[in-house]
Amino acid sequence: MRIRPRNRRLRELPVNSLIPNILTVLALCAGMSAIRFAMQDKWELAVAAIIVAGILDGLDGRMARLLKGATKFGAELDSLSDFIAFGVAPALVVYMWSTEVLGGIGWIAGLAYSTCCALRLARFNTALDDPDRPAWASFFFTGMAAPAAACMVLLPMAVSFQLGDAVVREPVVMAFWLLAVAFLMISRIPTYSFKRVRVKREMVLPLLVVVGIVAAILASYPWFVLSVLGVAYLGSIPFSYRAQQRYAASQPVEADGEAQEAPGDREETS
Repeated sequence: MRIRPRNRRLRELPVNSLIPNILTVLALCAGMSAIRFAMQDKWELAVAAIIVAGILDGLDGRMARLLKGATKFGAELDSLSDFIAFGVAPALVVYMWSTEVLGGIGWIAGLAYSTCCALRLARFNTALDDPDRPAWASFFFTGMAAPAAACMVLLPMAVSFQLGDAVVREPVVMAFWLLAVAFLMISRIPTYSFKRVRVKREMVLPLLVVVGIVAAILASYPWFVLSVLGVAYLGSIPFSYRAQQRYAASQPVEADGEAQEAPGDREETS
């Protein structure tokens, strides 16, 4: 009697399990589209495409956990997508928008930013399995997260859309800005990881009202709102540093690591 081989039939994956990977690929495509828009001098579309990539990147990790579809393949794809969308695309957009006139110096600033983004992602990935991180470490990132850094690099462009190009498009200023954000990515400065924020039940309705108002203002004055949010994020860094110091004083960190992540989490789902 012939014995049929086991697992002869190909395993079929449910469509739901592919949703996180689809979102990751869309984020990568948005980052690449930002470069195309920059080549066509469509600066507002270029910035908007990178913002869309950040939104999609924030959703893919949450969808993976919700659908229990976190895989090693998805994690590797996410890192590659992050480097393209938040490491390469912003540097090229800023280069074509401003620093290209500096020649080699402008290119070096862009290369430094992209390199620091790659180092930041690699450092994060190697620290994911650290078992000695305290519970409070999940409230912070070590250094600025890649999507946040991309938004910070593009902040002067958003300001220029609202107020004009007088100062913020100055090539030397933008070169120093690129280097400053690059330093923040690879630094040990703690920044808030807002994904762990909890809202009290009695604050849910007021929060939804505020979200609705902000959405209405965003629809009417998008670059103004995005500029204010970017400045507010920068202003939160001293507070995150003080908060991290208080936590560390109450419970010293035995191992130097990144923000604690649940399995399948990615750095940018903040």
